[in-house]
Amino acid sequence: RTVLFCKGALETVKKFGWPPDIIHCSGWMTGLIPMYIKTAYKKEPVFSHSKIVYTISENTFKDKLGSDFLKLLAINDHVTKKDQDVYSENNNVAMFRGGATYADAVTFGSENIDKKLMDEFSKIKGKKILKFNPDSDLTDYLQLYTDLAK
Repeated sequence: RTVLFCKGALETVKKFGWPPDIIHCSGWMTGLIPMYIKTAYKKEPVFSHSKIVYTISENTFKDKLGSDFLKLLAINDHVTKKDQDVYSENNNVAMFRGGATYADAVTFGSENIDKKLMDEFSKIKGKKILKFNPDSDLTDYLQLYTDLAK
């Protein structure tokens, strides 16, 4: 279902011809969208200038994804084996990792994120990282969006 959801969201944007400046994906269910934009949809003019923010949320989904998930996520020839390997753990942590890997910025949507995940994703090089801070989230996000939209 997540493959269909992510592809459907991108196809809808493409169909309407609305070029988003920023695409903000939140949670494990949207973890394929950053990868799809950078691979499967990289030649689509509607996404050519879009920046991607990916929010890692609480780790509430504990099940494995379907056994055919890795095969299904390759929606066209632009999604390579290397792209699929990012998701090889076949669970929501892999979805977080994939979303964070392909996003331009990573944010944390809760203070209840597993410490190991927080540490791993906070060390990603070359990306803007925004940690959860309810006291300054509004201004922090405004600044992040402003910086990305330049």
